[in-house]
Amino acid sequence: MPFGEVVCGAPGSGKSTYCYGKHQLFSALQRPISIVNLDPANENIPYPCAIDISSLIALQDAMDAHGLGPNGGMLYCMEYLEANFDWLESRLNELGKDAYVLFDIPGQVEVGTNHESLKRIIQRLLKIGFRLAAVHLCDAHYVTDAAKYVSVLLLSLRTMLQLELPHINVLSKIDLLSHYGDLDFNLDFYTEVQDLSHLENALNTVSPRFTALNMALISVIEDFGLVGFETLAVEDKASMLHLARAIDRATGYIFVPPKEAPAPEGTIDSSADPASARPNAFSLFSTAAGPLPGDVQDVQERWIDAREEYDAYEKKEWRREGEIVQAQTAAERMKRPEERKVKSVGIRERK
Repeated sequence: MPFGEVVCGAPGSGKSTYCYGKHQLFSALQRPISIVNLDPANENIPYPCAIDISSLIALQDAMDAHGLGPNGGMLYCMEYLEANFDWLESRLNELGKDAYVLFDIPGQVEVGTNHESLKRIIQRLLKIGFRLAAVHLCDAHYVTDAAKYVSVLLLSLRTMLQLELPHINVLSKIDLLSHYGDLDFNLDFYTEVQDLSHLENALNTVSPRFTALNMALISVIEDFGLVGFETLAVEDKASMLHLARAIDRATGYIFVPPKEAPAPEGTIDSSADPASARPNAFSLFSTAAGPLPGDVQDVQERWIDAREEYDAYEKKEWRREGEIVQAQTAAERMKRPEERKVKSVGIRERK
């Protein structure tokens, strides 16, 4: 059964960077991953692309053929992909049944909030056996402004209701948050979407004419009670692993490592069955069933309260790890001439 993520978010939220970072992480972990670019306007793709929508249709061609602007052309491309879903399905079948696929969709907001083509494409993916979760990226700097934070909450809620998937909202670029000034509240206020009435004073200071509208929007968000956020610093391994584990829990994905992977004795089934058919209790309790390590207080301490101290500590650890690797490499080089001498002596003795 193939699994995957629908990576969505506004332009500049870090979708392509996230896909590239996840490809690097999963490749290091020997986890399967393939990335599908569904953004016909994405000409500078940083990650290795397994399937690219530009092989089917290009945004500029749609604009020239039908006299459309960039927004209309983007929606036409989504409708064209929906009409030619068999092309996408055949390309996905080539990835295999154990594939883990990231769908990098356009940053145009209405594609994931109002337009029906992407929703119908997702529904057809579910029908052919995919287990998907939506990963909605939002730039973390929005939490520094009350009005922008409420708008992000509304956008996240609308996307959740539109796509109808297990949904993970993510505050991306959390490592840059300290550059935008101090927060009015602790980070957990924003990630857990706590009592939003505390934002009333800040909202009324900026726009006193819209007090009733502001409180009505807050009431809508709190009545649904659906929105919450994970955090992401794409260059931080711990942050990427934490988010990957949260997504695995949302989709029910359990990664069964290769038979030769290091693990406690007896935990990996060494049979010749494919990974999807090999039971593995160690993988179960170390991914989907285990508790998520760390919490938002740790994130605030790492990236906001004590960032400089953590950066200095990490540099020290990286330096120490580099010295260990250099020492191991030097020791291996010393062994190789000795092994060659032993082999050459053995050959002479045989003669």
